[in-house]
Order: sequence, then C-alpha cells, then structure tokens
Amino acid sequence: MSSTAPPTSSTKLKYMKLCCKYAVNRTISVVLFPIALGAMVKALIVGPEQLLRIWSSLQFDPYHLLSCCFLLILVATVYYMSRPRKVYLVDYACYLPPASCRAPSSAFVEHLKLFTKNEKIVEFQRKILERSGLGEETCLPPAIFCIPPISTLDDSYAEAQNTIFTTMDSLFQKTGLQPKDIDILIVNCSIFCPTPSLSAMIVNKYKLRSNIQSFNLGGMGCSAGLISIGLARDLLQTHPNSNAVVFSLEVITSNIYLGADRSMILPSCLFRMGGAAILLSNRSKERKRAKYSLLHVVRTHKGADDRAFNCVRQKRDAEGLTAVSLSKDLMAVAGEALKTNITSLGPLVLPPSEQLLFALTFIGRKFINHKWKAYVPDFKEAFEHFCIHAGGRAVIDELQKSLNLSDEHVESSRMTLHRFGNTSSSCLWYELSYIEAKGRMKKGDRVWQIGLGSGFKCNSAVWKCMKTVKTPIDGPWANCIDRYPVHIPDVIKL
Repeated sequence: MSSTAPPTSSTKLKYMKLCCKYAVNRTISVVLFPIALGAMVKALIVGPEQLLRIWSSLQFDPYHLLSCCFLLILVATVYYMSRPRKVYLVDYACYLPPASCRAPSSAFVEHLKLFTKNEKIVEFQRKILERSGLGEETCLPPAIFCIPPISTLDDSYAEAQNTIFTTMDSLFQKTGLQPKDIDILIVNCSIFCPTPSLSAMIVNKYKLRSNIQSFNLGGMGCSAGLISIGLARDLLQTHPNSNAVVFSLEVITSNIYLGADRSMILPSCLFRMGGAAILLSNRSKERKRAKYSLLHVVRTHKGADDRAFNCVRQKRDAEGLTAVSLSKDLMAVAGEALKTNITSLGPLVLPPSEQLLFALTFIGRKFINHKWKAYVPDFKEAFEHFCIHAGGRAVIDELQKSLNLSDEHVESSRMTLHRFGNTSSSCLWYELSYIEAKGRMKKGDRVWQIGLGSGFKCNSAVWKCMKTVKTPIDGPWANCIDRYPVHIPDVIKL
C-alpha cells in the first residue's frame, strides 16, 4: 500500500492562498446568487396572479413619477459628461535602422582601439559588451563610425530627421492618417534639445495645422515615453474628437563620450538607434480599428532616493571604485521607485484577493512584527503581457526577480535588448511589436509597460487589447522574428 507524504507548509500556504483568491474574487457572485435564487423561489410560490395584484395595488403620483424621471435623466447626464473619455491606441510604427548602420560588438571594440590609447578603457568597454546581452545587429549612427567619432549639430540633426521622418511616413501609411488630422503632437528626446525644437521640425516638414497643440519634452530619460503618453491622455480629456501623435526617440550622435569616466561610458556601450511614433485618439469612430485602449498611466518620482544615489556616486568616484559596483546602487534606487509605482498601480489593476493579502501583510508588518516579509502582489493575475524597459540585462533581471515573472514574461524585453539594444524611451514599443509578431496578443489581453529613467522615475502604462492582433507582415521584427527567441549566454567572448 503506497503512502502519501504529508503536505508541506509551503503547499498548505499555496492552497490557502488559492482558496482566499477564489472566495474574495467571487464575493459579489457568492452574495448575490443566494439572494437572486431566493427571490425567484418566492416569486414561484406566490404565483403570477398574486404578483399582478401587488403591482396594481401600488399607487403612483404623476408628480412623483415626473420628478423621478427628471432626476434619473439629470444623474445620467452628469455621469456621461463627467466620465473620462476613452483613449485608443489606433496603431504605432517603430524605426528600423538600415543594415549599413550595424555595429557588431567586435567591430565596436576594434573601432575603439583605433582612436583610444587608454587600454584600460578599451578593456572595460569590452567586458561590458560581453555581458550586455546585445546582439550583432544593433545599430549606431554614421557619425560614430568616424575616427574619431564626431558629434556636431548637423550630424545630430541628420540622425533625428532620418529617424523621425522615416517613422512618421510609416505611421501615415499604416493608419491612413493625414497630417491635417493631427490635433496634438508630443515629442520626447532627452539629450538632443535643439532650437527650433524637434516637434517644430515635424510641424514644418508635414505642414501641420497652425493651431496644433505641440509639445517637446527633454531631459527626462528613458521613462519619457510613458510621460508623453500620460500628457497625451490628459490633453485628450480636454480636447474632444482629437488625434494625438506621440514620438519617442533618442539621438545617439549627441551621446558620444570619449572620456575616461566609467559611469559615463556605460550609456555609450548600451544605447542604440531607435524611435517610435504612436497614434492616440479619443474619437469614437476609431474604436473599431484601434488595437488597444489606455486604462491607466501612473507616474512616480523618487527624489529622496535620487539624492541618496548621488551621494553614493560621489563617494565611489572619490574612492575610485568601478561603475559595475555603482550599477548595484542604481538597481537599488530603481527597486525603490518600482515599489512606489506598484503601491499606486496595485489598487487600480489587482484583483480583490491580491489587494487583501497585500493590505493584511502591510498591517501585520506595521503593527505586529516588522520583520515579516513584505508580500509582493502577483501581477500575473492582472496582466498577460509585460514590457519592461530594456535598459540593460541587470534592469530586466532585477524586475523579473522583483515581480516573480517567468522567462516568457520577459522574453520580449530580452530579445529587444539583443536585437535593437537600449533604444531609450522607444524600447517599450519594440517589445510590444515583438509580442504581436509572435502572434501572442489576443482580444482582452492586458499589457503592463514599465519605464525607468533619470530622476529617478518609474512610470507605468496599462493597455487592454481591443481585438486579436494579426501577425504583422511589416514592422521592425518582420525580417527576423523567425530566429527569435535566441539563447543569450551570460558572457560572449569577443
């Protein structure tokens, strides 16, 4: 006779958690079903004749009926006028750099040796690239291939124009949008902030309307893309029947650094060319063809932790320590910013059971035993897809661990980093495009985009898929999606 092993404490906790989820998430059904069943049984016992007599015995004053109807119409009108307008993501386009701009890691290091006499800096960058998770098809602008690299205003303008105009043309072709139909334009680029602005460059190029609402955001880091989405959402709430175009990019030519500060070298190794144009609309007629609807945008800024991080950085610079150890402090700051964002986002998206478990753990840690382990909500209960900022392998690893995600959940982030590198604020759209190219986006699926950036900011956007997205025949992944996912070793020797 076979014996079964007694259930472990972890197994018991798992089953208790499942029971809790089932009970809490179905509270309304559990309460309303017996009431409805009792009412039906009572009606059957009384019979239809008795019910008709009860109804006919009720006397209604015409004045009261008119007042009730007026009140109902008033409440319905106020509700309709005050409810937030739906914001739809009609479609988007991502920039695909030309093959002539490819920058394989081995060629990058070889090129570095030709104009840098400091062998320690060359070796440092080689080690970063070996562990970066970047593939051999990431792209850099032509100015960086010069010996030595050049960073003039004209070169930066040339890169920006190529990225913006190519992507905008693609968006116009995909959506059938006409330039005169754009009511709001938002461009975010952190490093390159010329005068006239990049948004003015788009207005002049495409002859947009003179009364267009135009905005240009700078210096806001890799999370600026979701800040732009939040700004567009707020503007669409006050401008009915409008279209908004958001353009996110970074101009790498302006990011060239030839010095010896290792913390400044890191971005030069990881950042690559990229950009994305997104069409948002609050027009009801766009609902039928829109891909997604915007549910939430949450923006958090950890200023106190940023000051602490700067103190740590100054201390490490004074002690001559490496930027690798500095990145660990950066991950700690990013983790704190993520916690703040989760606290704000959780009540909006999590099922009641997860909110209850989080609240009980929080109360227990505060009033019973502060050594209790904090409960991390299971966001897999709220989302089917995750788009984590592809700022680097360490960023993806840290967020995967913090949110307890599977390898498949972070696959789009890792593959985007491998194929395109860190494209700053636009990388989230390459990740969303990857999920679509794999045919995984179904109607009703929810997507969580997480952007991390300077400041230190952690921003979130939550989207709901309006219809099953057909596998696109174009886009940045069209010529390579069959090769992905690929295995990415921890270290690739150059």
